[in-house]
Amino acid sequence: MTKFLSNTVNVSKRGRVCIPLQLRRKYNLHPGTEVQFVDYGGVVTLIPKLLDPIRQAAGMLKGHHSLTGALLVEHDEEKMRGL
Repeated sequence: MTKFLSNTVNVSKRGRVCIPLQLRRKYNLHPGTEVQFVDYGGVVTLIPKLLDPIRQAAGMLKGHHSLTGALLVEHDEEKMRGL
């Protein structure tokens, strides 16, 4: 089970926020670490910038179901039902 952390911080007059120590340690955020703010339509997320996105993302979907495979199975089932 995933444990969710919730922390409240204030935005300064200059737009700065302090990332809580527990989260900095958990996500290995050190001074100079580049981060990105992403707006997901009402939810702002802070994401550490990947140094080598291709290499770091490689294999992240390993073990998950193939959407292409699921689509092909569904297509075959529709054919069998005459749709």
